[in-house]
Amino acid sequence: MKVVWIQPYQSPCGELILGSFEGKLCLCDWQNGRRRELIDKRIQKNLRAQYETGMSETIRQTIIRLDEYFARQRTTFDIPLLFTGTDFQKTVWRELQNIPYGKTISYAELSGRLGNPKAVRAIASANGANAISVLVPCHRVIGSNHKLVGYGGGLPVKKMLLELESNEKLLL
Repeated sequence: MKVVWIQPYQSPCGELILGSFEGKLCLCDWQNGRRRELIDKRIQKNLRAQYETGMSETIRQTIIRLDEYFARQRTTFDIPLLFTGTDFQKTVWRELQNIPYGKTISYAELSGRLGNPKAVRAIASANGANAISVLVPCHRVIGSNHKLVGYGGGLPVKKMLLELESNEKLLL
């Protein structure tokens, strides 16, 4: 059986679980989300691997970069990523990586960027299934009314991440 190495990471916003598989990061997700079990099952099934607690060079490098991000010393990530999901989900997750640090877009804008303006709900669902939080910045997607909506780590965490990137206080 193949192994996904996992390791907890304590961020200023809460605990993340990091996971690497064959030299790529496949997991950086909030520990206490209700999606946690679904994401874990999807990763293990798609990779035909089981979780095992341990350190890898990929996790070590991710921790360094996350520490830099939370210290406002890093605005981009260069960790090799491994997406586990449908082709549609992977397309959405790749597009999320094009949202610049400190910027937000709406789900409708994201749908337009993907050439599918009527697929807002499907795109929001794919956004919610993202297993690589922070590095794949799903927190930068907000409602069309500029309200903070839906986030796997919870709205207070989304607010903290957006404030970290923008230096502005946001209202929930």
